[in-house]
Amino acid sequence: MIQLGEMRVHLINDCTIKVDPGGAFGLVPRALWGPLLPPDENHLVPMVQVNLLVQSGGKNIVIDTGYGHKLAEKQKAHMAFTRPNGDLVEALGRCGVRPEDVHLVIDTHLHGDHASGNTRYAEDGQTLMPTFPNAEYVVQRREYEDAMHPDERTRATYFPINYEPLLKSGQMRLLEGDLEIAPGIYGHVTPGHTPGHMSVRLESGGQHLMFVCDLASYAIHFERLGWMTGYDVEPLRTLESKRRWQAWALSTDALLVFPHDSQRPIGRYRMNAVGKAMVEAVNEPFV
Repeated sequence: MIQLGEMRVHLINDCTIKVDPGGAFGLVPRALWGPLLPPDENHLVPMVQVNLLVQSGGKNIVIDTGYGHKLAEKQKAHMAFTRPNGDLVEALGRCGVRPEDVHLVIDTHLHGDHASGNTRYAEDGQTLMPTFPNAEYVVQRREYEDAMHPDERTRATYFPINYEPLLKSGQMRLLEGDLEIAPGIYGHVTPGHTPGHMSVRLESGGQHLMFVCDLASYAIHFERLGWMTGYDVEPLRTLESKRRWQAWALSTDALLVFPHDSQRPIGRYRMNAVGKAMVEAVNEPFV
């Protein structure tokens, strides 16, 4: 657990999957990324699925909801999907938080690996229910509009069952640009991965933390401006978003949380002994 001023932040891994490195590293040659994250015998690399529980001002706030429980077994097998420590809801339970105790859910964006856990099936296996029945859900309006009108590239990751019922029921609120979502919790549009992608900044007691989400899926993506995933729909905007937040991270010594990095899910962007900025890993275990 991270104590950030008056906030408590818990690092949760909803699951681990394996992906083709062409997705994880895009145009970066294997000769460069291979020594840093060697692929397995099937030429795949791991991705964890990081979510956060933030406890502040008597509120329980969840940032991203992972894959949930609506995947078919064929999909799980294709991704080498595993949950050795249980899912998001089980991890929340280890923190003493039940689904009905969650006050706010912040969706950084609506890709399936970040938002499928927003909803679940009722016992009949057909009726969709909010996973967190008493929570308000928030996401950027631009992200929601893109998710409701996917194209040939994005329709494999945008699924209305993960968010449309919440908007129709009035449980989801659409945000307009950068703003303070809750006291000390700020949403910042960081376009590139998607046009409406949002990173979440926490500030309390003069301390700073940012869930960068897919602005930098791995820590190495944050370190190196030209490195980004093959999933980014606007890679040159990703580069400029990272340039801005690199400068901020250096000036604040903020903790940075990366959503898919199995080796350095959390760290600080600092100058090393030879004057090169790198992400220095912070040893913070998952719940």
